[in-house]
Amino acid sequence: MNKINRIGVFTSGGDAPGMNAAIRAVVRAGIYYNKEIVGIYRGYEGMIEGDFEEMDVRSVANILQRGGTMLKSARSKEFRTPEGRKKAFEQLKKSNIDALIGIGGDGSFTGMHHLYLEHGMPYICIPGTIDNDIPGTDYTIGYDTATNTAVEAIDKIRDTALSHNRLFFIEVMGRDSGYIAISSGIAGGAVSIIIPEEETSIDELVEKLNKGGKKNKTSSLVIVAEGGKSGSAMEIAEKVKEKSSYFDTKVTILGHLQRGGTPTYFDRLLASKMGVAAIEGLDQGKTDAMVGIRHHDIIFNKFDDIMNQPKDIHKDDLRIAKILSI
Repeated sequence: MNKINRIGVFTSGGDAPGMNAAIRAVVRAGIYYNKEIVGIYRGYEGMIEGDFEEMDVRSVANILQRGGTMLKSARSKEFRTPEGRKKAFEQLKKSNIDALIGIGGDGSFTGMHHLYLEHGMPYICIPGTIDNDIPGTDYTIGYDTATNTAVEAIDKIRDTALSHNRLFFIEVMGRDSGYIAISSGIAGGAVSIIIPEEETSIDELVEKLNKGGKKNKTSSLVIVAEGGKSGSAMEIAEKVKEKSSYFDTKVTILGHLQRGGTPTYFDRLLASKMGVAAIEGLDQGKTDAMVGIRHHDIIFNKFDDIMNQPKDIHKDDLRIAKILSI
């Protein structure tokens, strides 16, 4: 691989708290290692249109604590085609960009992989998604903040549930992954946690709720991942009401509330470590890879090693959730 002097950085897919910290780390580490850093706005869409800007230390001043992404994000249908990727590559070459660092989820990783296979563009991906659903890393940027946001909301909803003897179904993000649901459910004291990775029957749920009612439990919280096999929180609540009239049932959907806000210290630290690692990895000749963290150590994962396997919920988390929900 030719020597890399000029690196493009961009964010893609859904925004996640800590993305700005990762951008800051890439820019500052790049400058430290005598690289030129170019910001690419609006993800792959901006790459195709050549929406680039030279970045220096001042470009990333005062963004460490901000949620969202200063480089913006957008989904690009055109980039999914070979023709679109060719346009993007031509824009990168026109700006003399030697390599890419992308911050995003599996879609971002896959896009850079295709650009590498078709045009030889070196890259490293930094995993930024609140769902924590990418194999090859214990944590993704944004997951800790999103889970803390969910727990804070759950605590507040519990106050209302206790005051009015209510059953609340609280829907959290996680279309294909139950990480936010299982972690916030354990931390928030949920009576049941419904996730995409496990089948939960309505009859089992009603039985558990009625058992609690017989023990004079007058309020309960059920956490539902938006991609649960049993349906959305609204659908599950309706099914429960058809089978049991014991509780006054309410539904709260947290939605995009979980994607915003000031990143936690952990997400800032994780993003900073991964941003520096991405620059150092490219400088050492690594490519077609994603930065990850395992047992506090930075690692690099090749695309083919991780993108064709699911990231399963830790079985011990499921066991603990069941024990504590009695």
